[in-house]
Amino acid sequence: MSTKWDNTSWQKEFLNMKSHSPSDAKLLIGGVKGFKDAWRLGVLHVEYERLKKIQEQQQQ
Repeated sequence: MSTKWDNTSWQKEFLNMKSHSPSDAKLLIGGVKGFKDAWRLGVLHVEYERLKKIQEQQQQ
């Protein structure tokens, strides 16, 4: 069973939602290697949730 904290399916979806800097794309594909990466991935996840919500509202 997958828990929310280790679910990475959002990363692949987010890669296709918008263009990313090379460093962000590498982080989304390769994963976290330290505290700075973990912080940045958290920021990207918040952005993903915001964009996902906007997409869902537009489809209604």
